[in-house]
Amino acid sequence: MYTAKGKIDQNELLTQYLPLVRRQALALQVRLPASIELDDLVQAGTVGLLEALGRFDAGQGASFATFASQRIRGAMLDELRSRDWLPRSVRRNARAVDEAVRRLEQGLGRAPEEHEIAAELSMDLADYRQLLSDTNSGQLLPFEELVAEGHEREFDNPQRSTPFAELVDHQQRERLVSAIAALPEREKLLMALYYQEELNLKEIGAVLGVSESRVCQLHSQAVSRLRAQLRDRG
Repeated sequence: MYTAKGKIDQNELLTQYLPLVRRQALALQVRLPASIELDDLVQAGTVGLLEALGRFDAGQGASFATFASQRIRGAMLDELRSRDWLPRSVRRNARAVDEAVRRLEQGLGRAPEEHEIAAELSMDLADYRQLLSDTNSGQLLPFEELVAEGHEREFDNPQRSTPFAELVDHQQRERLVSAIAALPEREKLLMALYYQEELNLKEIGAVLGVSESRVCQLHSQAVSRLRAQLRDRG
């Protein structure tokens, strides 16, 4: 990793970590509309990797792998946000689901059932599930959604970390972990399979005994529950 002069060999690091860019792009692409090209994500991630190479300081204590991973994903998300790729109607529908879930949780004191959310939205179950399918294509990771609402950039750069930033970051993650723990069991399992075990939609469907489209619906509903929980706890 180092040259004869004791400096980090950037060319070697670039070659080593380029596959990571593609892996992160593939993991992100499955949650995006078909109009988002994999090559565009890879290009943005490569820019993030190059930025990481230029900014990394081994003396700060963070590993390059961690620093690069954060910069790669951050660059991809910045690219998506700059495009405003999610239609307003989808954003509006997603907010409606979030608010319905929030009202029901406050009123019932528990996670609402699917048919209860549909009724709250004055929809039949089939229309509600279609709405979930439509909004799922716009979902990013729940923590990234939280970050995107205004708590962002200083926390994803280890070299600019401060004790206060680390405390806030830790508190946000603790809130997310707590919100996930409150999900209904099937949705909790889905989130674990998707984000921790990194199974694809087909594999998750096989575990849960449902179709891929149903996995998408359940994922969308779980994220709405998480956003409602995080806003209440914020």
